[in-house]
Order: sequence, then structure tokens, then C-alpha cells
Amino acid sequence: MSDEEWRIEPTKKLEKQIKDLPATIRPIAYTLLTDIEQDGPRQPSWPNYSKLGMQKKKIPKAAHHCHLKKGKPTYVACWCVVDEKKKIIEVFYVGTHENAPY
Repeated sequence: MSDEEWRIEPTKKLEKQIKDLPATIRPIAYTLLTDIEQDGPRQPSWPNYSKLGMQKKKIPKAAHHCHLKKGKPTYVACWCVVDEKKKIIEVFYVGTHENAPY
């Protein structure tokens, strides 16, 4: 755990994406958000965690992702650091793998 916690930038889009998740997946998403706020953007203990190296238009630079639930459908989350100094992170996608922006 870091000395100073990170902060997730709340957005209406994120709220809607989490609300649209199945009830069984929502608590997993909230656990990930808590882990990100406590430990920062690197989350190697989460399944399939990786930095997203592809630079497509929809993916911010230095983005990260992990799986919330494997199987069919697979649920994923994607996030990036918005401000390193202020320790602000934006979670820009939570949902099914098939609709992920990568």
C-alpha cells in the first residue's frame, strides 16, 4: 500500500457502466476500484492484468486492464493515470470483453 492513496476520477459513464453490470459482477468491480485507489494503477494480482500497449484512438496512453470474470461472457476493466502528481486515475471502461475498446 502506498503512503498516499490514489483517487479515481468519477464519471457518469463509469457509474452507468457499473450499474449495467450483472449484480454478481458489480461487487468485483468495486473491489478492483478499491484496490486501485489503495495501491495505484499496477494491479498484477488481478487476472490477466496488463498494460495496454496498443495505441488506438479509444485507448488512452499507458492504459491498464484486467479481467473481472473469465468465461462467457468475460468482464474486463480498463483504466489510466490522468495525473501522476495528484494520483488521479480514470476508469474508462467496465463491461464485457467483446465491447472493450481494445
